[in-house]
Amino acid sequence: MNAREKMLASLVLGCAALLGGALGIRAYVMKPLTDLDKRIVAARERLAKIQTERRNFFTAEDRLKALTKLAFADTTDEASARSGEALTKQILQAGLDEGDFTRLPLGPRKLRGASEIGWNVQGDGPLAKVVNLLFILEQAPHLLRLEGLVLSQAEKPGEVRVRFRCLTLVMEPAPDVTRTELVAKANLKSDERRVFDGIVSRDLLRPYLKRPPPPPVAPARNTPGSPASTPATPPGPPGPETFRIVSLSEWQGQPEIHVRDLTTQKTARYKPGDALAGGTIALVDYRAMPLPGASGLQSFSRVIVRVKDAFFAIERGQTLADLRKLELAQLPPELAKPVVEAPRTTP
Repeated sequence: MNAREKMLASLVLGCAALLGGALGIRAYVMKPLTDLDKRIVAARERLAKIQTERRNFFTAEDRLKALTKLAFADTTDEASARSGEALTKQILQAGLDEGDFTRLPLGPRKLRGASEIGWNVQGDGPLAKVVNLLFILEQAPHLLRLEGLVLSQAEKPGEVRVRFRCLTLVMEPAPDVTRTELVAKANLKSDERRVFDGIVSRDLLRPYLKRPPPPPVAPARNTPGSPASTPATPPGPPGPETFRIVSLSEWQGQPEIHVRDLTTQKTARYKPGDALAGGTIALVDYRAMPLPGASGLQSFSRVIVRVKDAFFAIERGQTLADLRKLELAQLPPELAKPVVEAPRTTP
């Protein structure tokens, strides 16, 4: 290798050394800067997330305070008392007779951040006044919700029977708010009420009424010498069709079964373990299931009666004569498991 080649090799090696050194210095200097940029971006993202959560928190807090102002009270007992008093005033305001309505307490049912309480309401009245009551409840300023609204034929001519659940919420824990007197959005004299006049005039909500049977023919009077007429047979005991399940409510976590005697118009209360319909009440089932005999409709509660080793169900609103046997697949888990695990007896 001559001197010129040695010089060129030295220059190449020198350039390579300078380039490698520059790259090493650049990596040594730029890597911390790159890491710092990444940390800055991550910190900005966390800060933006915190700010978003903070805005959502204050928005939710304002919403919760607004709903708390619409609640009846901050405790379940006080809210139950005040809602019951308000419901009675609304029944009277609608022009209905308070004595024709039953109000059975519901709940409390624990929810996330609140407890649900309410009343199971049933009563009879003219259709126009029943519409008045529903309109007043809809326009009520308090935190209310109506569920399970059912209209059926009443015993008195010209009246309908209404049944519904009136529910409200109690915030737990309730934020500290300043309560003011609430005013309804509209009243019975407002134009909004006139929208429902067509329901009353056309009788849209009245259930189908069968044509009454013809009056019985009066028996002929006994003529002298004719045998005496047979004495009237005394009426027998009331059958199961005269006892209707009017409510399957729950109070303080314990279910209650309310059975109304359609003959005496009295309501009796039962609980699981009591005798009913020739068996023993096993439990109250609150699952949503298809309503027997009504295509497309759902039933949300029923009482299950155990008769020996079989289980029977009566839906809310049915009579004891509508008792139907349940298959194993229709039983709730707490009843189906003991039936499956029961040992089989050999003959």
